[in-house]
Amino acid sequence: MVTEKIFEAALGISSPWYIAGMVFETDLRKLTIRVDFEVGSRFAVPGQSGEHPVHDTVTKSYRHLNFFQHECMLTVRVPRVKLPDGKVVQVTPPWAGKLSGFTLLFEAFVLLLAREMTFTGAARVAGLSVHRVMTLCQRYVNEAVSTADFSEVRRLAIDETSKAKRHEYVTLFADEAARKVIFVADGNEAATVAAFVKNLCAHRGKPTEIESVSMDMWPAFIRGVTDHLPNAQITYDKFHVIAHASEAIDKMRRAEQKLDPSLKGLRWVLMKDRGKLTAAQRAELDGLLAHMTTTRTARAWHYREQLRDIMTRKQPNVVRLLLNRWCSNVLRSKVGPMKKVAEMIRSHFDGILAWVHSRQTNGFLEAINGLFQAAKRKARGYGRFSTIRTVIFMIAGKLDFSRINPYVAQPT
Repeated sequence: MVTEKIFEAALGISSPWYIAGMVFETDLRKLTIRVDFEVGSRFAVPGQSGEHPVHDTVTKSYRHLNFFQHECMLTVRVPRVKLPDGKVVQVTPPWAGKLSGFTLLFEAFVLLLAREMTFTGAARVAGLSVHRVMTLCQRYVNEAVSTADFSEVRRLAIDETSKAKRHEYVTLFADEAARKVIFVADGNEAATVAAFVKNLCAHRGKPTEIESVSMDMWPAFIRGVTDHLPNAQITYDKFHVIAHASEAIDKMRRAEQKLDPSLKGLRWVLMKDRGKLTAAQRAELDGLLAHMTTTRTARAWHYREQLRDIMTRKQPNVVRLLLNRWCSNVLRSKVGPMKKVAEMIRSHFDGILAWVHSRQTNGFLEAINGLFQAAKRKARGYGRFSTIRTVIFMIAGKLDFSRINPYVAQPT
C-alpha cells in the first residue's frame, strides 16, 4: 500500500483516482500501473455544468516516462458518464496527453527531444515510430499557432528558404520585434503574402497597421506587399544590397580570369571583408588593387567598398546624395556587372534609403534559415510541406506549449 501511495504522489494521481495495482515484468523490462477510480464517483465534462454519474467504463493504456530503464504504461479504467440529455461521453483523465496513448509528461519529453534533434533521433530515444513523433509535434504546433495573437505585430521580415532541389521554396514571415516566425507559406509567389494577410486577420491582426516590411528585392514579394499591406514601408536590407555588389565582383572576376589567369583562386579574397582576411590574403588583395586602372575586378571591389561605406551613414540626405553619385559613377564605368547593381539600386531607391531610417534587417531570419537548412540536412530532407512548417515553428516559432501542456518548458 505504501508503494502505491508513493507512485500516486510521483504521478500526480489524486482522488477520485487511485493506483489499483502494479505489475513489474523484469524479462520484458516493463512496468504496468493499473489506475482506477473510487466507487460512486461523479465526473465533470468540459462544456457541461455540474458532475455526472458513471454510465460504464473502457480500458485505456497510456505510455508514461520510463521507470529507470523500464518502459512504464498506465492501464486506466476510464469512465464514460451520462449527461442529462442522455448522451454518453468519455471522461478525459487529467494526465492524458493530446495524442491518444500518451501522458502529458511523456509528450513533454518527446517535444523536448524533437526540439534538439531530428524526428528520427527523437523516435529512437523515445522508442516510438517516426510517424508518431511527427504527428505529436504537428498537433502541438497547430494548436499553439491557432491561438496566436497578432494584434501587436507592426514590423515584418520576409524571406524565402529552399525546401528541395529544382528551386522549390517556402516563405517565412516573422515578427521583427519578437524575433519569431509567425507564418510559413508554401512557395515564394505574391500569393504567399495574400495568404499571410488572411492568416493575420484571423489572429486579430490588421494589414493596415503593418508599418514596415524588411525583405529582399524579389519582385513577387514587392508586388504582394504593395497589393496587400498598403501602409507598409518596404525596406531592403543593406546586407542584401552589399551581397548583390559582391556577386558582381565575382562575375567580373570570372569574365576577366579567362584572359588573366592570376585572378583564379581569388574568389574568397574578394568576397570577404578585408578585416577578416589573413596577412597572406591581404597581400594578394593589395597586389590586385595596385592594378586598379587596368583590372576591372579591382575597380568592382573598390565600388563595393564605397557602397558599404555609404550604407553605414545615418543621415538620410547624405546617403541620398552619395548613393546617387555612386550610381552615376558606376554607370559611366566599364564594369558591366556592377552597372547592373547601380541600375537595381536606382529602381529600388526608396526601399534602400528606408533602411537608413528603420535600420530594419533580415539578419535574424537569415540565421533561422541556416538552422532550418542544417536540420534538413541532418534529416536528409523533408518530403511534405506540413513537416517543413512544423520543423520551422519548432525551431523559430517561440511557441508557448505550456498553455497546452503544463510540463513543457516555456520558450525563452
